Amino acid sequence: MTNKILYRGAEAEIRLSKYMGKTVIRKQRVKKAYRIQEIDRQLISFRTKEEAKLIAEARSYGVSVPLLYDVDLVKGAITMEYLDGNRVKDILNGLDESERKRICLKIGESIARLHNHDIIHGDLTTSNMIFLHDRIHFIDFGLGCKNIELEAKGVDLHVLMEAFESTHSRYSHCFEYVLEGYTKHYRGDGAAVITKIEEIVQRGRYR
Repeated sequence: MTNKILYRGAEAEIRLSKYMGKTVIRKQRVKKAYRIQEIDRQLISFRTKEEAKLIAEARSYGVSVPLLYDVDLVKGAITMEYLDGNRVKDILNGLDESERKRICLKIGESIARLHNHDIIHGDLTTSNMIFLHDRIHFIDFGLGCKNIELEAKGVDLHVLMEAFESTHSRYSHCFEYVLEGYTKHYRGDGAAVITKIEEIVQRGRYR
């Protein structure tokens, strides 16, 4: 089995690996030495289970996510499909405007599908979106949760807005296309979510 580390974060290591003859991604949660061992084990197990549940649920609602192959709650590891595509972060700036708009509308539609079922991704950035087979695949639900609150949905989108303003600053207007796709497919009050984003922006200014 090959084991190449693609990313090492504070919460998990992401490795390119092999599973039953397939090239896969193995996400392994990292033990924390400062936590009591038993609590650490329980937290790792709980977070691994919750992330796997969110990914499976997102797929059932028509959102493109990696296929799950194995979930090990003892080791805190999720083995999933390797998506051999491009991060949206890496390609968006180089596209022409019509293609950028098309992709952003797709992003908005997928976020609406998540929010229609109260799934909060928790880290919506273009780094966590893979463009493959003309679909936007969402990855890394490690900070995700279920939440019915309008505030949570506004915060989710606000994170993406900030990602557009920093990573895609020349094309930050494209976040409007995301909102267009979102409001078209969101079953709740889309205008209320957008108002909530504006409130969050204002709170940030007056801190």
